Amino acid sequence: VQLQASGGGLVQSGGSLRLSCTISGSSMGIIVMGWYRQAPGKQRELVAFITRDSSTNYTDSVKGRFAISEDGAQKTVYLQMNSLKPEDTAVYYCNFRRRWFGAEYDYWGQGTLVTVSS
Repeated sequence: VQLQASGGGLVQSGGSLRLSCTISGSSMGIIVMGWYRQAPGKQRELVAFITRDSSTNYTDSVKGRFAISEDGAQKTVYLQMNSLKPEDTAVYYCNFRRRWFGAEYDYWGQGTLVTVSS
């Protein structure tokens, strides 16, 4: 199983980007999909996640600016990022969690760099 993330890039403050992440193979058992980010010198933090039943959750710093969604089949997860700020600069990682016969498995994308210039 591999996750392929895309959509990062360089954008000016106030701009927008849309990240995508697609899982290869089956999406059976996927229960939650999320985006994390890691800025230079900082720990990786959870940005947003969406559950199989479409419940969403956001870290406070992105509420009202970012929106997470998925394609309805738990194959692709998106992160629409609006009103970007320099402090949003980080490598963004997607994560899919699978629950299968009582065990849970985490899959990670390779990371996509988002740079917001002031």
